[in-house]
Amino acid sequence: MQRRILITAAGAAGVLALTACGGGGGGGGGDLESRGDITIWYSNNEAEIGWGKKMVEAWNADHPDEQVKAQEIPAGASSEEVIGAAITAGNAPCLVFNTSPAAVPGFQRQGGLVDLSTFEDGDDYITARSGDLADQYRSDDGDFYQLPWKSNPVMIFYNKALFEKAGLDPENPKLSTYDEFLETARTLKEKGVSEYAINPAPTSEFFQSWFDFYPLYAAQTGGTQLLEDGKATFDDDNGTAVADFWRTLYEEKLAGNEQYQGDAFADGYAAMAIVGPWAISVYGDSIEWGAVPVPTKDGTSAGDTWTFSDAKNVGMFTACKSKGTAWDVLKFATSEEQDGEWLKATGQMPLRQDLTGTYPDYFADNPAYEQFGDQAARTVEVPNVVGSVEIWQAFRDGYSKSVIFGETPVDQFLSDTAAEVDKLASAG
Repeated sequence: MQRRILITAAGAAGVLALTACGGGGGGGGGDLESRGDITIWYSNNEAEIGWGKKMVEAWNADHPDEQVKAQEIPAGASSEEVIGAAITAGNAPCLVFNTSPAAVPGFQRQGGLVDLSTFEDGDDYITARSGDLADQYRSDDGDFYQLPWKSNPVMIFYNKALFEKAGLDPENPKLSTYDEFLETARTLKEKGVSEYAINPAPTSEFFQSWFDFYPLYAAQTGGTQLLEDGKATFDDDNGTAVADFWRTLYEEKLAGNEQYQGDAFADGYAAMAIVGPWAISVYGDSIEWGAVPVPTKDGTSAGDTWTFSDAKNVGMFTACKSKGTAWDVLKFATSEEQDGEWLKATGQMPLRQDLTGTYPDYFADNPAYEQFGDQAARTVEVPNVVGSVEIWQAFRDGYSKSVIFGETPVDQFLSDTAAEVDKLASAG
């Protein structure tokens, strides 16, 4: 089962160390035209491995002098920790198809990433494929040190059977505005159909805010990141509205503040969840589910709603001795044909313009994925800044204390955390 982003506390600490690490800023890393055999890593997810093997076979069949050797990312506390260690040791592969955007600034600062914009067609290829969304993945020098690859835009999944049991309309759930969502959540709780209406992980890992506060903040603001132009954005009316909404859910025990051991949605412990399209194959026919965009204070049409991307990208590493080959493989692996194969194999959304228009047959045959294909055009990424993980940890600590556990007022949390985030950003 693909679970959001699996990073343990130890892995988070490893990424934190990387983001604080000194060193160069990456770069061209030598001859960009060099050719030869290369090694790539991909995720250990079964569907992704299946796609990766077929993609490599297709490349190798036509390039006998530039063979690709592929393997799963070696085991470790987290993939980010393993990649960082490989950079330090100088034995990173040419390409990693599982690069977390939050870790890119740290890898870049280690001098581990090739500046893809230094390839003659680098910027043009990336922006032509991903459109305006690509700009979120530029580093502070304006260049790309990661290729935007695939996203899992998160939405609200809801259990139709539990909604019907609670006397709610399972085909037209009232979840668009905060008031509607809260009333629906109260009904679910009062009717006793599940322990909680919704139950995002209340744990303290830095990335957990990507699956409660951040998607709703993206929607409420129409696509604003947590940090822009080096300053926190969330200490305003929009941030207050989102935090107050979640605080109400916790205060009224419509969401739980203790960790659930298992999948709360799959087990019927919660009637709703914030998840991406990977969940469709996971839940399959075991749950009669529906999906709607995340709510906003006053309601927003589906076609105008933004959310968190939950993306993983591709990095090229400076240890690579055949960068010309690596760049060609990267373009091959993210071509229209291979993106289509990826979509069919995994149900995850390539970070490509006009997905539903590019692959109409796929979405016609798989209608459950169509709304995610449309949503993929409106996704917000984590800010591409040095100290990203440290910034998110500071946010999570403040959010947990205030919103989840009610120990400090929301306005104090927002102002104090914004000041801390600004300080961390300026130090980076």
